[in-house]
Amino acid sequence: MKILFVLLATALVSLPLSAQDLKLPALSPTSTISQEFSTSKMEIVYSRPSMRGRTVFGDLVPYGIVWRTGANAATKVTFGEDVMIGDSTVKAGSYSFYSVPGMSEWEIILNKNTGNWGAMGYETKDDVVRLKVKPTTLPEAVETFTISIGNISFSSCTIDLAWERVHVSVPVKANNQERLKTNIEKAINNPTIPYQQAATYYFETNQNLDVALDYASKAAEKNPKGYWLFMMKARIAAKLGKNDVAREAANKTIEVAKGTPSEAEYTKYAQDLISTLK
Repeated sequence: MKILFVLLATALVSLPLSAQDLKLPALSPTSTISQEFSTSKMEIVYSRPSMRGRTVFGDLVPYGIVWRTGANAATKVTFGEDVMIGDSTVKAGSYSFYSVPGMSEWEIILNKNTGNWGAMGYETKDDVVRLKVKPTTLPEAVETFTISIGNISFSSCTIDLAWERVHVSVPVKANNQERLKTNIEKAINNPTIPYQQAATYYFETNQNLDVALDYASKAAEKNPKGYWLFMMKARIAAKLGKNDVAREAANKTIEVAKGTPSEAEYTKYAQDLISTLK
């Protein structure tokens, strides 16, 4: 029995760590951001170190040296379509996201080699973007390094870095206007015509407003109970300076919205618009 006990104990001690299913908290846990942008999506995978009482920039993260922009493996960003960062065109695909922090200026680097651990193996010959940006000072310290995607419009957004009291914003632009215009023109000829989506896009991007008004009118004709469609038509007409059309559509909004859950909301929208018309 004693011999059996010793053998069992030895076997347990010799078990590989994975077999014991040991899971400990990570000091710099990995995070994945997935964000719809333009007609595709962006994804960022990075590890998030924390200050833990340390001075970060200029000490833990030295100035003037290539940084992995996080911890562990180099931060990776994936674009679902071609974008512009600064004056550089970046093709759809995945890139390492490096940076060179400085007191008054940072350099942002996108590099084709996504297999590096930190900055080990980094080579400038693989760079596709080098962009200089100015850091700003945050009102309060951020304990854990954070990357976010914000300021999202139809064709632009920012990649934002925040740690300690430093904030850095990287502009991203999708040159999608001509492509989307072509896609809209093709889609309009389909059996299910996306009048509402096309009108909204043109209105929000302030282009082809006459076409947008025509599409909004057709959308409302197809769905005469769509009070939101009459409101969209009113806004487009107002932007074009067609005040009589805008007033008529706004009044129609009030009429059609009556008795719906959105009556108060859309009545206010319409009345506010009417008050701005001469």
